[in-house]
Amino acid sequence: MLHIINRSPLSDIALESCLNTAVGGDVLLIEDAVYAATAGNAFEGKLRAAMGRFKISVLRPDLEARGMADRLIEGATFVDYAGFVELVAANKTCQSWL
Repeated sequence: MLHIINRSPLSDIALESCLNTAVGGDVLLIEDAVYAATAGNAFEGKLRAAMGRFKISVLRPDLEARGMADRLIEGATFVDYAGFVELVAANKTCQSWL
């Protein structure tokens, strides 16, 4: 399953709910959720701990738009819009966490 998160974990519980509820799969961070995958933020430890159960991908254009592309944590991977489409196509189901 592809789990799509678009809200910052610093102001919303969507990512935390996903990591606490979902069994595994791919997680795609888009929009303000990309902050979760940056070094030095308050949610970094929780995201790193979840990497054993989830493959974490970050939409590069959103990270670049926020000036954070050079702060991606180890273990997370960049995807572009084509990569976003590939993740959707590779997963049988998608869940947007709101």
